[in-house]
Amino acid sequence: MKKTGTAILLSLLFFTSTIKAQKFEKLYQYVNPLIGTEKMGHTYPGATVPFGAIQLSPETDTVSYELNGKYNGEVYKYCAGYRYEDQTITGFSSTHFSGTGHSDLGDFLIMPTVGTLQLNPGTASHPEKGYRSRFSHQNEKAEAGYYKVKLDDYNILAELTATTRVGVHRYTFPKSDQSHIILDLMAGIYNYNGKNVWTYVRIENGNTITGYRQTNGWARTRTVYFAMTFSKPFKSYGQKNYDATQVYKGFWRKFNQTENFPEIAGKDLKVYFDFNTTENESIEVKLAISPVSQANALENLKKETGNLHFDEVRTKAQEEWNKELNKIVIKGSETEKINFYTAMYHTFINPTTYMDSNGEYKGLDQNTHKAEDFTNYTTFSLWDTYRALHPFFNIIQPKRNNDMVKSMMAHYNQFSMKMLPIWSHYANDNWCMSGYHSVSVVADAIIKGNYSGDPKEALKACVETANKRSYEGIGQYIDLGYIPAEKNGTSVSNTLEYAYDDWAIAQLAKHLGETEIYNTFIKRSENWKNNFDKTIGFMRPRLADGSFKKDFDVLSTHGQGFIEGNSWNYSFFVPQNPQELIKIMGGEKKFASKLDELFTMHLPDKFFADTEDITREGIIGGYVHGNEPAHHVAYLYNWAGQPWKAQANIRHILEMQYKATPDGLGGNDDAGQMSAWYILSTLGFYPVAPGSENYSIGSPAIDHAVLNLENGKTFEIEAINQSPKNVYVQRVLLNGKEIKNFTLKHSEIMAGGKLTFHMADKAKK
Repeated sequence: MKKTGTAILLSLLFFTSTIKAQKFEKLYQYVNPLIGTEKMGHTYPGATVPFGAIQLSPETDTVSYELNGKYNGEVYKYCAGYRYEDQTITGFSSTHFSGTGHSDLGDFLIMPTVGTLQLNPGTASHPEKGYRSRFSHQNEKAEAGYYKVKLDDYNILAELTATTRVGVHRYTFPKSDQSHIILDLMAGIYNYNGKNVWTYVRIENGNTITGYRQTNGWARTRTVYFAMTFSKPFKSYGQKNYDATQVYKGFWRKFNQTENFPEIAGKDLKVYFDFNTTENESIEVKLAISPVSQANALENLKKETGNLHFDEVRTKAQEEWNKELNKIVIKGSETEKINFYTAMYHTFINPTTYMDSNGEYKGLDQNTHKAEDFTNYTTFSLWDTYRALHPFFNIIQPKRNNDMVKSMMAHYNQFSMKMLPIWSHYANDNWCMSGYHSVSVVADAIIKGNYSGDPKEALKACVETANKRSYEGIGQYIDLGYIPAEKNGTSVSNTLEYAYDDWAIAQLAKHLGETEIYNTFIKRSENWKNNFDKTIGFMRPRLADGSFKKDFDVLSTHGQGFIEGNSWNYSFFVPQNPQELIKIMGGEKKFASKLDELFTMHLPDKFFADTEDITREGIIGGYVHGNEPAHHVAYLYNWAGQPWKAQANIRHILEMQYKATPDGLGGNDDAGQMSAWYILSTLGFYPVAPGSENYSIGSPAIDHAVLNLENGKTFEIEAINQSPKNVYVQRVLLNGKEIKNFTLKHSEIMAGGKLTFHMADKAKK
């Protein structure tokens, strides 16, 4: 993988030699949004605020999802819209996913140009044939809440900042009587012909336009409304409709709709606005979005930005980031701070706010609802984020996580299928990945005392979701205790993940005194055993007749019954009952030996032939950190009686898979899960099985940290003698009392106090 030099990295960040003592330390200065933008990180470097609906960022190409009627593998590189290695920018759009392995969005692309108007984007090899522009990383800067770049072909400086629902652009033009701002309503991420269902633009006056875009993509019925204002009136405007399939055009043909016509509608529209500009004249563009209406978008724009200018919005955005980042204050080297606070930044991007400033949002029933006592959120990548991101929120963002659970319950109540979300965004469920992991998030929040709704209603929603027989093999899972390989291509991973989720439901039922539900689901949580083949010591696909699949490769990731993983990684996926897994694998010694082999084996090159998102740099031995099912595995050494190996491997993962470079993530950040793993593991503990109060202790990678909790208390972590060599824990003290079982409880953290690690360079066995 191509590495970026220190000089380039530092040129992209502002640092002060010392952090001045003040109410909030200037921690946003250590955030580098460019980390993870190259290769498989799939993050974007633009401007957003914590959990903002707006994620304003540059796009660097226009690769289509479809090629010759089939999936185009090249599009995978553009999940976030931006690739660091590209040399052209096609524009700046308002919505993105951070670190996902699939995509959508990229709404309302805006591009400033000078000279002869061109409405096609051109190509990377010939940008002059379209509106895109070349750029250089030397003239690019990315910070929390701010982005800027020079568009070399037009000599235009582009700057971006944001509020929760408003993206603010500032374009500084050269002198020209041919300055343009293009609004491309056809552009999008994972785009294809026909993705746009309809678009509409209304010219309200010489400064303001409104409209909407409806698409059929990953989200099947997604409509986003917008309101857009210019700081300077445009002198003229026009549009082009690229929809060649629309035969009937009604009697609107009586008008010339292409120039200065205020009612614009069609499937594939591009709109442009013309200006005269003086040398170094700046034009600010504000674009607000809404899930409900153009009127609400206008209201969002007025409430959040009003008469504020670009620099005022930028200052507010960075103050918001400072406030959130100061929830954990660490001591460490500059590189450690870049990694840590960039990881915190990534964890505070998703889920995203999904409601207007007046509380209204569109529900799954496509009706307008109002969130009365909570902030409604969307972008729930739950197969990823139930593992560490939501448990991290239960510590450091408990109010938001409470609202996220309420958002999931709203999803359940509005949905005709009566299920909690699987992977949801914009009033849709995408049904992506396996498991029904919202039940883990719900159970974890309630058990940890972080849910203000009706817990029994939440339990009911969990049970109903887990009993949806028509969904991805659940009926067979209930009847047989596993999913037959003939019926489902990911039968083993589904069975294993359902079993964990059922355990989480059992823990919630136990917590609420619902014994019958507990008994049912604790029994179901043992279904993982039905896919364990004792003769080979691995999880293996099972046929409907009870026999195991004959042609089976424990290293292959395709056609073996697993999603984003192989049997080597998934055979350890029993986070709810490591003791029983160790027993069935032959005891602690054999289990630890098998873990050793996982972390030290050499995978053949053919392993990577069919993997889209993992390269050799993204693995350690056979351990695939970039795919989440193995995220808890290093901590299993604690149950095998060899915690020093957990400590060594955790520190190795931290060192190898997280670097302060654009290609510095060992896989997709997956909506913050990779970053949450980094934060918690750096602090010295990890939630192996969310739904429990327990965290497993690892090896802290910073000298000192203070967690400023929402309840007003602080939890301090000190790692005495910690260093890159001193990775082994000698003693752990909680408030001066030694912890001997390598377990920390959630209630102990939330009570405040001090966790002290004594570290050395030799293992304490």
